[in-house]
This record gives sequence, structure tokens and C-alpha cells, in this order.
Amino acid sequence: MEGGGAAVVSTEKQAEEASYTYWVREVAPDAAPLPVPRKLTSEDLSNQAPKHLGSVWNRAGTWEEKSLNKWSSDRIKELLGSVRSLDFSGGNAEISEVTRCTGDAFLVTVRNKKRVGYTYEITLRVKGEWFIGSEKKKVKGHIDIEEFSFGELDDLQIQVRLGDEKDLLQEDKQRITKDLKQFLQPLQEKLSQFEQELKDR
Repeated sequence: MEGGGAAVVSTEKQAEEASYTYWVREVAPDAAPLPVPRKLTSEDLSNQAPKHLGSVWNRAGTWEEKSLNKWSSDRIKELLGSVRSLDFSGGNAEISEVTRCTGDAFLVTVRNKKRVGYTYEITLRVKGEWFIGSEKKKVKGHIDIEEFSFGELDDLQIQVRLGDEKDLLQEDKQRITKDLKQFLQPLQEKLSQFEQELKDR
């Protein structure tokens, strides 16, 4: 009877020990040897490194934003300043200066993809000459392009403000304002060129 009890105790002890064992991988004698670690050379790194956008430190291509304000403002001024003068039925006008060009432009790299964007407000000084009655008079004014952003050029609108021309009748002012609004299309074309150049950066 005592011998039977010892056998039970022995079996319980074995089961307890078995619950604390862990699996050990046995390498088959004909298996390939494990690779030996070696230090990568600079050539290995250059061959294996995936092409990425953005900074060198941002190899994973996570979020990175770069300001393009200086280049964008200078380029917008250059492009809009190159708009040719326009001739109208009763006169002509030209853009003499970009007096305001405020906003932001940026390049964003996210998940190794490049995206660009911008938001700007612009004011242009214009000057021209119109026949008022039989006399040709010089007229000055401004064209305002209120806030516009990337991809919104089809909806671009301009506002015309004439200088303090006291000798102009209201109908003359309306005619000149309507003429100056013809600058919309060439301005859209120049800003479209800017947008494409920004995308290509």
C-alpha cells in the first residue's frame, strides 16, 4: 500500500516539473548553419536604402514640412510683374508693381509622398490711359486678389479699386473697372504656371 502511495507522489512530482519545462529547438544534424553576423559596409547601405523624399534624417518618409515662402513670393512677383499690357477699346493699361504678396507656401512629405500647397493674397498697382470724351487721361488703380489656395485658380476673382479720379464720371469709372477686370485671365495663366512650378519642386 505504501509503495502505491509513493508512485502517486512520484507521478504528481513529475507532472509539476513538466509544467515548468520549456521547448528547446533541436537543430537537425543536416540543417544549414545559422548565418554569422557581419557589419554592413557603406556600399551595402547604399544598395539597400530605398529611395525616399525629404531630408536624410527622415528615411522612413514620415511627416515633414518645409517652408517655400521665400521662393514662392519672389516667383509670384516675378510672374505677375511680367503680365503684358492690355489694350481696350478706349485705352490701355499695365501692371506697374506688385505691392502686396502675403501668404504661405509649403512642401509636405508624408508616407514618402510629396504634397505642396499655398495660400496667398495679392495686390497689384495698375496704370493706364483712357479716352474720356475726346481727351486722353491717365488713370491709376489697384487690382486685389483676395485669399486663394492651391487648386482654386478656376474660381479666382479680382477686385478693382480706382484712384481718386475726381474728374471721372461714374459711367467712366464703371467702363475702366470693367476693362481692368480683363486682367483676370492673364493673371490666372501666370498663377497656373507658378502652381505647376511649385508642384515640380
